Formats: sequence, C-alpha cells, structure tokens
Amino acid sequence: MIATLLVANRGEIACRIFRTCADLGIRTVAIHSDADEGALHTRVADTAVRLPGAAPAETYLRGDLIVKAALAAGADAVHPGYGFLSENADFARAVRDAGLLWIGPPPEAIEAMASKTRAKELMGLAPLDAHDVTPADLPVLVKAAAGGGGRGMRVVRDLAALPGALEDARAEAASAFGDGEVFVEPYLENGRHIEVQVLADTHGTVWTLGTRDCSLQRRHQKVIEEAPAPGLPPALTEQLYALAERATRAVSYEGAGTVEFLVADGRAHFLEMNTRLQVEHPVTEAVFGVDLVAEQIRVAEGHALPAEQPTARGHAVEARLYAEDPARGWAPQTGTLHRFTVPDGVRLDTGCADGDIIGVHYDPMLAKVIAYAPTRTEAVRKLAGALERTALHGPVTNRDLLVRSLRHPEFTEARMDTGFYDRHLTPLTEPAPDPYAPLAAALADAHGRSRFGAWRNVPSGTQVKRYEMAGEEHEAAYRHTRTGLTADGVRVVHVAPHLVVLEVDGVRRKFDIARYGDQVHVNATALTALPRFPDPTTEHAPGSLLAPMPGTVVRLAEGLTEGAEVQAGQPLIWLEAMKMEHRITAPTDGTLTALPAAVGRQVEMGALLAVVESK
Repeated sequence: MIATLLVANRGEIACRIFRTCADLGIRTVAIHSDADEGALHTRVADTAVRLPGAAPAETYLRGDLIVKAALAAGADAVHPGYGFLSENADFARAVRDAGLLWIGPPPEAIEAMASKTRAKELMGLAPLDAHDVTPADLPVLVKAAAGGGGRGMRVVRDLAALPGALEDARAEAASAFGDGEVFVEPYLENGRHIEVQVLADTHGTVWTLGTRDCSLQRRHQKVIEEAPAPGLPPALTEQLYALAERATRAVSYEGAGTVEFLVADGRAHFLEMNTRLQVEHPVTEAVFGVDLVAEQIRVAEGHALPAEQPTARGHAVEARLYAEDPARGWAPQTGTLHRFTVPDGVRLDTGCADGDIIGVHYDPMLAKVIAYAPTRTEAVRKLAGALERTALHGPVTNRDLLVRSLRHPEFTEARMDTGFYDRHLTPLTEPAPDPYAPLAAALADAHGRSRFGAWRNVPSGTQVKRYEMAGEEHEAAYRHTRTGLTADGVRVVHVAPHLVVLEVDGVRRKFDIARYGDQVHVNATALTALPRFPDPTTEHAPGSLLAPMPGTVVRLAEGLTEGAEVQAGQPLIWLEAMKMEHRITAPTDGTLTALPAAVGRQVEMGALLAVVESK
C-alpha cells in the first residue's frame, strides 16, 4: 500500500494528482526547479524537493535527480503525471530499479507505443518515407515521434517547404522531448480528433471509458474537449472501442491510457496511443463518475477492476485557459497573474493562484475549466457562462476566444472539425471591447479627487483620460460638478475606486474596476492607462522587428548579416519561449540595416531584434 507518492511533474498536473492523494490519505512530494520554488504545486504538497543544477526548462527531464528526490523524501511510489517523463521507458525502469512503485504502464508497453512510428507499425500501419513524398501525397504532417502537445509538428502543403519543416520539427522536438526523431504522415484536413480512454488492470480486464472529441485545436494542440464525442454513429463508436482495446491488449497495457484517432468520411484512422493520462481526462471522469488517478493508483497496487465498467451519464466540456494571444499567432504571454477567480459550479484544475508569475520556461496553460450537465447543450452553455464571468487580471489570455468558440453555431450544433480555427479565427479574435470601459476606468480613477479643490463656482472644464484598449487609443471625458462626477450620454449612478455604476439608455450597468500600475481591468476588458505626453524614446524606426514575447534567440537565418537583402515573409530569427519556437519574419522586401539579435541572447518582450529598411 502506498504511503507517500512523488509526482514527477509540475503545475496543474501535480496539483490535480495531489488532490486525489489527499482524498486517499497518501502523503505527497513535489519536485521543483529554481523557477518553480514558490509555485502552487510546491505549496500544496506535503513535502517539496528542489532539483539542482539543470536549467528550468530541463529540470523535469532529469530522471536521475527525480529518483534521488523520491528516495530522499521517503516516497515509496512515483506518479509521472502526464507530460515530461510520463512516456519515458528508461525513467520507468529507473523508478522500479530504485525499489519504488511506478504508477503507470510497464516500460515495455511505453516503448511499444510511446514512439508514434513504432505504434503505427504495431497497428499494421507505416509512416511515409520523407525522401519519397511526392506532390500527390500533399498535404502531409511532419510529426515528432516522441511526446505530444502539438510540439514538433508542421503541416507541409508545398514540397519545397518539406526540408525546412523537417529541420524545424526536429529542433523543436529535441528541445521539448530530448528526442529529435520525426516522421511524415498524410494530413487529413477537416477531420475530427476522437479519442478513447482506456483503463487496464494486471488481471486482464480492460475498460473503454467512452469517447472524447478534441477537434478544436490550435497548433495541433487541443483547446476544447468534450465527452462523449457528439454525433458518432453507433457502429463507428463500437469500431473505435474495438481498436482501442486491441491496441491496449497488444502491449499488455496496465493503468490509464488514451488511444487517438482522426475520423474523416465516416472512417477511423489510428493516430497514436498515449501511454499516460491525458490533460482532458476530467471530462471522462465527469460522465463516468470515476477518479482516474485513484484508479491508476489502485491498479499499481495490484487491485482488480470490476468486470463491469461504469456507465456514462450526461455530458462534460473542458476548455484550456492559456496565457497567449490568439490574434497574434497564439504568442505566449508572460507577467503577473494578479487575480484569477472562477465562479462556483464548474471544476477548476490549475497550478496558478493570485500573484503568481507566468514565466517563459514552461507551457503557457493556466488552467482547465470543466462543466458537467445532463445534456451537451446545458454543459456548453454552463462552461461559456462560467468563463465569461471568470476574473482574469494579468497577461492576455485566450478566454474571450474560448467563450466565442463555445457559442459559435458550428460548435453548438456539433459540426466542428480540426479546421475550425483555420476558418473562424479572424472573426473570433476580432476585439469586442466594452465602449464604456474607458469612461468607467476614468471615473473610478477620479473618485476622491473631486472632493478637494476640484469644484468651482464656474462650470468645470472637461477632464480627459486616455487609454489603450484592444490595440487602439480611446479617450474618456468627464466633468466635476457641484453634485459629483458627470459624463455626456450616460447618468453616473455611483462611483467608487473599485465599482462604477452607469445608466445607459435607461439600463443600469455595473463595472468592476481593478488597477495594477498602469493596467486597468474593467469587468472582462483590459485597458492600459496612457501618459498625457508620450515618451519619444520608446518609438522605433520603421521596419523594426521586436520580440513578441520574452525568450531566447536560438537560431538566425543562414548567412544573415547586416546589409543582407531579405524578402517579405522570409524567416530571419527563431525565438524560443515556453518550449515552442517562434519565427520572426521580414515584414517587407528590403535591406537588413541592424541585427542586435544573437544566438543565445535572452530578450525581453519588445526588445529590438532587427531592422529591415524597405526598398
């Protein structure tokens, strides 16, 4: 029986596993890099162990240090979480060799399925030979053989782009997973990404716990997931179950795993088997009424699953909240998460809390929000409403995109596929700011100043404050009067530093105000207070290429030097942030007149990387 368990992961993953351990009476051990010393997962665990030496992005890949940490902390079991080393057979063996219980499948099963190329061979499939791809095969997908999460993936539609895509995918896969192997497979556009949750014990019982639809994706990484997958014909569902069970039994699997498929034209195409728990497992837990982490632990302890698996009831939908800007190429965002509160009635899995710093070293996911209801319609509405009322003060997030996605007719009518954001991203990310937010912010800021020295016998002049909102400058005008603050076109009902009430066309509206320096949050709208007189030193020359996020310069285009001629759209600089590579391209045809960027240089957001002078 397990008494103390170490989780070889971080963030919301570790916090979620710790929650089940607390329910089971199991003591918990967290591990952390120097960057994560004060992270939430270290605070909620019973014990935390620092992993020394490695860079923050590499710390959680050091299996040797993690095993030492488990022994030092007195753990008798290790749960790998569902990232980093969770599909590393050598790590599983090292845990077992140290006399610790491994909460996961046998190393042999991991080896058979963790490499997507070997998994396809096991299922009687074979990837394309990159050297033999022809125009008739296009489009194709270059994919990392190890790991997941959309890293190391590139869609290729032009044969001439294949060598560069292979190089980029190898570099990103090596950085994210320590393994640069990639392969090529046909890219099926506009299919549905469907997966089957499996759970197997050591006594020969295999459960296939329903389907999940994970079709809404960005950069091949899931954004919204639900269970069960809506609208699948019963015969196709049974085929998916049969294929998932076949894959599970083929490798004598134990514990929780996921078998993934792409469904197109009524057919199921096997993608891979993830030999771990998935980020989206909560929707399965909700509809089947099970705790999959608890079941993983029981299976590892040798307990048998009941012969009859639980029955699905209702519907669940999960949305992943990311610190990223969908309107700017999903660029990761950093900074202080000043406030993060979610309404009651939904499940929240997170590794963040108020005041935490969102840094550059790890994936930008902040949390998962999960809604459950008797029907799909109710679950979708419930999740959209909860996200809309969530307070998120800090870096830009994808929250508004999630709300609008959940309310899009294509999603509400279950007609979505993996091309959803290719078709709808621009209208979904068009800013829809509240036009009264700047006025509410200005009135709240003016509160208190109107009492002393502001009122005059003669009519007061109009006061103006400027704010940036949704990338545009807005002005808010108001006046101090004998009776208080007023503004044209509205009736000011109440003003306080944190609450403004306005009556607009006879309708009373509340505005919650929060300030953090020059950043102001008015309900769900983020504003930046602008100075009265702009600082000319902050302006850049035309053609300046600025870092869209903090990160590290990892690559420059071959032969790139000052004076070089470049073409519009040509990749010039590769910036790594949050384990993803981001290309900085030339904005126009022209000449490179400045190149402050250098390989290995750490840059802050907005740092000057290069200047291209147009022809």
